[in-house]
Amino acid sequence: MSDSSQNQLREALAETARAHVAPPKPKKLAAVRVTRGGYFAAAALLTFVALVCVRTHRDLAALVLVAGTWTVIPLLVFTDRLSFDGARLLRTGFSSLIARRLLGRTRGLSVDEIERVEVTTLRTLRRGGNVRYRYRVELSGKGLFIAFASGGEQFRQMVHSLLRRIPDHKLDARACELRDHLANVKLVRAEAARLGIAPASVLEETSEATRKKVDKHREAHSEEETLPADAERCRLLRQVANDLRVAGCLRQSAEAFRRALLIFPGDAWLIYEFARLLKSQASARSDARMLARACAALRLAAMRGVTDSGLLQRIGESFLEYGEPKRAAKAFRQALEIDEHAYRAQLGLAEVALSEGKLAHVIHHYNEAARVAPDKAAGRLARREADYYARLNDDEDYLAAELRRMNWLEGAGRVQRLTARLSFAALLIALIGSSVDQAVAGLGWAFASSAIIGWSGSLVIRKLLAARGRAEASEA
Repeated sequence: MSDSSQNQLREALAETARAHVAPPKPKKLAAVRVTRGGYFAAAALLTFVALVCVRTHRDLAALVLVAGTWTVIPLLVFTDRLSFDGARLLRTGFSSLIARRLLGRTRGLSVDEIERVEVTTLRTLRRGGNVRYRYRVELSGKGLFIAFASGGEQFRQMVHSLLRRIPDHKLDARACELRDHLANVKLVRAEAARLGIAPASVLEETSEATRKKVDKHREAHSEEETLPADAERCRLLRQVANDLRVAGCLRQSAEAFRRALLIFPGDAWLIYEFARLLKSQASARSDARMLARACAALRLAAMRGVTDSGLLQRIGESFLEYGEPKRAAKAFRQALEIDEHAYRAQLGLAEVALSEGKLAHVIHHYNEAARVAPDKAAGRLARREADYYARLNDDEDYLAAELRRMNWLEGAGRVQRLTARLSFAALLIALIGSSVDQAVAGLGWAFASSAIIGWSGSLVIRKLLAARGRAEASEA
């Protein structure tokens, strides 16, 4: 064999070897534990069954059940995680391994397949001017539903890594706020102190008259400051105000917004963000007047940002959240006049029409949303919704079946909440009654057993009724 033939053979073998080399494994950017409510519910139910076994003198069965429950469940909880490598959100752990063995597929969702991201909040503590929020991020796409809740640095890493790779048209307002303003509370407070914003306890003691005097003093000397310095200070105040609001430091956030608005009172986005703060304060205090102020600030933001389609869409969504569907529809229509491809405006108009019971309008706006959808996943979501409501509109039997399903689902939810309360009360009576009278203890155990059975049954019914019947949507 000639030298040239040998060289060609070596090159061919090298190319073949390179082709068979496995691609590098994507680097994990963030990981977070999934919501653990289901595991704890299962552990509580199995523990109650073990208590019943103890009461009926089946000590061995109770011991095995308790040992198995509190060995397996914590193992599943601590290993069940969501990991993100920059392109795909994957669920890992023993439960995912079992599901993969049984179903033959991995439980994951790529960024491109995500159709919608929604964030819900729960106030867990209110202290002075501060509120402690617990955030729950819910992602859906391709028939999958993934959720994880806030808790520590891992949650912040996941939010920053994941949400920054998802386009704005798939994120609701809270998701955008988490993406841009979720930070360590200690760092946020340190930045606020650097900008001269006092702690909430000091702000509560400072009178409004004193703050007005300080504002007049600043206005008198504002001409001495340069415009670039004003703009930079306003930017810093706006950033820290939003960071403080997401962190739950509402009183300090209000002070930061107040100072920023003194510098640029006509900034439409700044007014919109201030309206979001007023809504947070209204919810924390259950104050209807504060909610009215939030709506007024939204109207002012819409007047100032009349040429900004993106802002008008967010204002419309906030009006919907605040219970003002007519003003929301007006904002959405203004956004469409500026940009006829405003996807979230079409979704918002569909929600407004649904609140008014106009199914034909709902179908029309979802079809329009599917037409102007920026990507395949968004179009799939809008088309599926349009097909569902079209079937409701055209098929009376299907409409009646869906109404029954919704009524049963709502009833099952009420039963679940009621039986949960009754089970705790009955279990307490049973445990205390055993030291008073066995008849009282027996009655408590009977009520507790009935309540647990009712709670378990309603939970199963809700799971079965959660999925609605849908018309099949065609793939884009």
